[in-house]
Amino acid sequence: MTDRIAIYLGLIIAALIALDLFLRNGATLVFLGKEMFEFLEWLAFWR
Repeated sequence: MTDRIAIYLGLIIAALIALDLFLRNGATLVFLGKEMFEFLEWLAFWR
């Protein structure tokens, strides 16, 4: 991954997080956090 791609990807992710916080008060981030926690529990089961 080049520096240019990494910067663009970081800016897109930051913009999406800011948009979620502005429009939905972070509801999507909470949902993704909960899903990630469930995924990690599932992954630990198969370890």
